[in-house]
Amino acid sequence: MRRWGAGGVAVMLAGFAAMSGVMAILLKWLVPWEFSWVFLASFFVACALYWRGSRRLHVPRARRLAFWAGMAIIWLSLQTYLDFYAEHEFFVHRLQQLVLHHLVPLIICASFPASVLRAGLPRRWRVRRFAGLRRSRLWRATSGVLFQPLFASAMFVFFVLIWLVPSMQTLAMLDWRVYRFMNWTMLLSGFAYWSLILDHRPHPPGRMAAGLRVLSPGITMAPQILAGAIVAFSRTDLYPIFEICGRAFTFNVLTGQMVGGLITWVPAALLESVGALFALRQWMRLSRNGRIPGKRWGKALPRRA
Repeated sequence: MRRWGAGGVAVMLAGFAAMSGVMAILLKWLVPWEFSWVFLASFFVACALYWRGSRRLHVPRARRLAFWAGMAIIWLSLQTYLDFYAEHEFFVHRLQQLVLHHLVPLIICASFPASVLRAGLPRRWRVRRFAGLRRSRLWRATSGVLFQPLFASAMFVFFVLIWLVPSMQTLAMLDWRVYRFMNWTMLLSGFAYWSLILDHRPHPPGRMAAGLRVLSPGITMAPQILAGAIVAFSRTDLYPIFEICGRAFTFNVLTGQMVGGLITWVPAALLESVGALFALRQWMRLSRNGRIPGKRWGKALPRRA
C-alpha cells in the first residue's frame, strides 16, 4: 500500500477542516434559534395528516407543491437561524411577519388542504369523533365567530397594526411568550382570512359572498398601506428596542426602519392584490357554472291587456 506523504496528510486534514466548517455553518442555520415543542408538534401533525390524506385522495401536483412550499417557508421562518435576525433587525422582522401573515396562508389556502387533512385522519376519528365535534355547539359557536367575515377581516388587519405599535413591539421583543403569541396570531389570523377569500364554494355554503371576496383585500390593505407609510417616512427611531437587543446589521437605523415600513406597505399590498385576483378567478368560475344564486332586482311588470 502506498504511504501518504506529508503533503497528502496536510491536504486530507485541510479537507476535513473545510468540511467541518461547512457542517458547522449549516448546523448553525438549521438549528432553531428558539425551539418550541408546541410548534414542532403542530407542524409534524399537519405534515403527517396531509401526507396520509394525499395518498387517499387524488390531489393535483400544483396543489401539493403549494402546500409543501408553504410548510417549508413556515419552518424556515420560525425554526432556523433566520429567527435570530428577525429578533435583531426591524426590517427582517417585518419580512418574517409578512411571510407568516400574507404569503404562507395565501399559498397554503390556495392549495385547498382542508379535505386532504380530513382524509388523513384515521377512519374511526373521521366518522365518530371529528363528525361529532363538528356538530357540537362549541365547534359551531367557535367557528361561527372566528370565520365570520367581518370579524376575520378585522382581526386580519388588527394583528398587523397592534404589533406595529412601538410599546407592543418592545413587549414582544422582551418576553419570549409574547413573541411566540405574536407569531401565532399573525399566522392564524392569516389562515382564517385567506380561507374565506379563496373559498371555492358559492355563498352559501361559503361564508362570504363571491363579490365581497374580491373587494375585501382592497379594503383590508388600506390601513396597512397607511401604517407602512407612517413607519417608512418617520424621521425618528420608532423601535429602539432593536438597538437594546443588538442590531444584526450596521447600516443606518432609519434606513432599516424605512425598508421595514416599505415591506409592510408594498409587498403586502401586492400579495393582497394577488389574493383578490384568485378570488376573481373563483367568482368567474362560479358564474360560468351557474352556481351563483340569482337575485330579484324588482317585481315583474304586469302584462297589458
